[in-house]
Amino acid sequence: MDKSVKIFSRESRLYFWADLIYKMARYNLKIIFAGRFIWFVLAALLFFILLSIRLVFQTEGFDSSSVYSILIIPGILLVFYPTVFGIQSDADTRILEILFGIPDYRYKVWMVRLVMIFLLTWFLLYLFCWVGYFGLIPFSVFEMSWQLMFPVLFLGSLAFLVSTIVKNGNGTAVVMIIIGVLLLMFSEFLSRTQWNVFHNPYSIPSRMNEMIWSQISRMNRLFLALSSVVFFLGGLTNLQRREKFLK
Repeated sequence: MDKSVKIFSRESRLYFWADLIYKMARYNLKIIFAGRFIWFVLAALLFFILLSIRLVFQTEGFDSSSVYSILIIPGILLVFYPTVFGIQSDADTRILEILFGIPDYRYKVWMVRLVMIFLLTWFLLYLFCWVGYFGLIPFSVFEMSWQLMFPVLFLGSLAFLVSTIVKNGNGTAVVMIIIGVLLLMFSEFLSRTQWNVFHNPYSIPSRMNEMIWSQISRMNRLFLALSSVVFFLGGLTNLQRREKFLK
């Protein structure tokens, strides 16, 4: 009798925590995407399908580097809205005032939200990679999705940092678009270096040794990962300035 009670209580606790995590995740996703989550997923999928059709009909002998190039756009699109408009969404719904009223709670909330945003983006990109695997060419799905997350993490963390400085969704979007255009302009110049944000590890330049390119790719991923951490921590640090957000 005692064992059955213990098992029942353990299962009840597991159910309670699972239900709590599910409700918290669902609630935060509603806040993050402001009820527009499905539209951004559909828009990302539409972009991927259109770019895939264009790739099939206009490119002969496409390979993994071509698939990487068309998958990075849906990834950026998925992470763009929640990181750019997150702070403004909190301010518009008066949630920001509540967060600042609880010591250090805002850090925990935004850390959880950003982790959820990036994990969800990775999961969706993983599904998109499977679509590309069956619809275009075979490739390592996990490796492709993993490589795509480095520039997505970089741009998403940068967008979060900028949003804590600008404190306006539309203003942050404009700044990020300008930064994105500048990064694209310099991507060709930096294409053979580790500093290119849009570095494509699958696109090995002609007359370059594969070992050298592999080393450049590793250094590029390290650069993007460390920069993402700096942007992430910088955004959380900016949230300390309560007077800048609540006027």
